[in-house]
Amino acid sequence: MRIRFKKWARPEIAASPFCMDDAFALAGKWREQFARPEQPFCVELGCGKGGWVSQAAVLHPENNYLALDMKSEMLGMAKRKTEAAFAEAGREPDNIRLSILNIERFSEVITPADNVDRIYINFCNPWPKEGHKKRRLTHPRQLRQYAAVLRGELHFKTDDRDLFTESIEYFEESGWEILHKTFDLHADEPADNIRTEHENMFTEMGKKIHFLIAKPPADAFGKPVPNLHAPDTVKLLRALEKQHYIGILTDAEFEAEKQKILTQCPQEPEQDET
Repeated sequence: MRIRFKKWARPEIAASPFCMDDAFALAGKWREQFARPEQPFCVELGCGKGGWVSQAAVLHPENNYLALDMKSEMLGMAKRKTEAAFAEAGREPDNIRLSILNIERFSEVITPADNVDRIYINFCNPWPKEGHKKRRLTHPRQLRQYAAVLRGELHFKTDDRDLFTESIEYFEESGWEILHKTFDLHADEPADNIRTEHENMFTEMGKKIHFLIAKPPADAFGKPVPNLHAPDTVKLLRALEKQHYIGILTDAEFEAEKQKILTQCPQEPEQDET
């Protein structure tokens, strides 16, 4: 979904006490940004307009929430929605932080030192085209990044059946344990489910809401992950993708060569678990 440029978004984000300007500078220090750093630390990936996280942070003051999105326009609307939700509740937004980030660079911003208790992915872009699927927030290369910093569970919700079924495969192939899954969340809706504007809209359109809870492999925490943004790695991957696109490499050959590059590419540095 394309969103119009909003000239007010960046100035408002910069002036907001709960919008963090430089996510990269806060790697390993996120808990320190909250009034009660000892509370469980939850991260929403691709928060959009903030419909979910603004409600969650108000309903659960016992948790701290970090919401990430790559577009300042989205984050600006999430900032306004958060202000409105907390004003209505008569509270200061002391357990929520917002920041701009391309989620593909997750491991450069969130580290094992941050001790993430839960990750939420709500109605992310399904990227249906075959060549775009690696951009999915549930793609195995993303799951590897989450597993390195997550102590608890990942909650994933979508209206896209193809994305959901293929994501189940991603989780299983990556060694995650699926604790719960349903293709119709509203058939027996949990009391703590937070419905957003989009969730209600999809439901009114007759779409089923799919939901799962998964836990990363126990031995994945703290392990370094490939730095896919290292310049040499980027060049190698782009050259490989070009060979695959023009038919020089078969699908199997492409995947095999890609894994070699990922195995040999620079790693994000290991972080202390404390």
